[in-house]
Amino acid sequence: MALTKEDITKLLDDKKIKYEIAEHKPVYTIDEMLECGLPHPEQIAKNLFIRDDKKRKYYLITCLEDKRVNLKEFRKEHDTRPLSFASEDDLMAKMGLTRGAVTPFGILNNEEKDVIVYIDRDYENKLMGIHPCDNTATVYVNCRDVAKLIREHGNELHFIKM
Repeated sequence: MALTKEDITKLLDDKKIKYEIAEHKPVYTIDEMLECGLPHPEQIAKNLFIRDDKKRKYYLITCLEDKRVNLKEFRKEHDTRPLSFASEDDLMAKMGLTRGAVTPFGILNNEEKDVIVYIDRDYENKLMGIHPCDNTATVYVNCRDVAKLIREHGNELHFIKM
């Protein structure tokens, strides 16, 4: 069963990870998030769930909201097969998430531990604003704490320059 917003905040509390949460209307895009008047808009994350052309490899790319991700360049730099955005069905099957709720916390739902995570190096040791597996809130948490949770879960994680 996929983790809920309440599960994520309980996990953060149990692990004594500092965070701030902002509740808001459901949002599906970065622009909608920015319109909510959230605190720390410069730390809001863009999360892209992508797959290779054979649906063998899945990737979560997390970067600052104002950065552009070029999938062709990413493919070249990381020696992958051709890439495209994964479907909503793939998102639900791999990370237990719905459209608009893509987040690094979704990795904790990835039972096969086969989604590879790439986080923008600009977040290293900084606050990141990400959904708690629900697009009606944004959690601000230190990236190193999120990275630790992902690694403890067993997924491969890389910090890269975007």
